[in-house]
Amino acid sequence: MSKIVINKKVNTDKLEKIKKWPIWEKDISRFIQFYDYTEEFYIIEGKVTIECEGEIYHLEPGDFVRIEKGLSCIWDIKEKVRKYYDFIK
Repeated sequence: MSKIVINKKVNTDKLEKIKKWPIWEKDISRFIQFYDYTEEFYIIEGKVTIECEGEIYHLEPGDFVRIEKGLSCIWDIKEKVRKYYDFIK
């Protein structure tokens, strides 16, 4: 099982639950992110490239992403990003 999973389609019921999560925003930047918890998020706007374990992931609005606990990734935000997010403990 991949440690980063991207779903391009989210059903309406799940999207309604996601819209109750907090929103995180970040301007264009590049930084290292370590995941103490598994995180799920839904990209509202912006474009992001994540580099992790030799793989490159391109994220855009409408992508639902799950990143497993323990990963260290490089976030390269190409356009200001807004996302709904939730940590799974």
